[in-house]
Amino acid sequence: MSQDIVADALNMMNNARKAGKETIKIKIISNLLIEVLKIMKQKGAIKKYKIDAKTKSIDVTTGDLVECKAIKPRFTVDKTQIEKYRRRYLPSRNIGTMLVSTNKGLMTHDEAQEENIGGCLIAYFY
Repeated sequence: MSQDIVADALNMMNNARKAGKETIKIKIISNLLIEVLKIMKQKGAIKKYKIDAKTKSIDVTTGDLVECKAIKPRFTVDKTQIEKYRRRYLPSRNIGTMLVSTNKGLMTHDEAQEENIGGCLIAYFY
């Protein structure tokens, strides 16, 4: 049994992308994973996802995705440290998105910097 559902799902998506597959069936569901997929869809990294409640799985169709990984350990950052981690994980200033879990919910690093709040780093993709 997996301990980190988001890390396993992003790893499955990375492996499928490297193998040349467009659709992935993720056999585990969590609320955090669904929120991550919503943001990835907004940014165009995935085209669509469909939740199947009967089999408790998610079908994901990838879009413009180069790499996606979970950030381990999940660093706790304040508003001034987000830039340091953005430089560490993302390839360029205008490329990629880091996901930050804040007290106002899951959001991108840009939204967290606009609202001047910190949180816990979850994952990144570009």
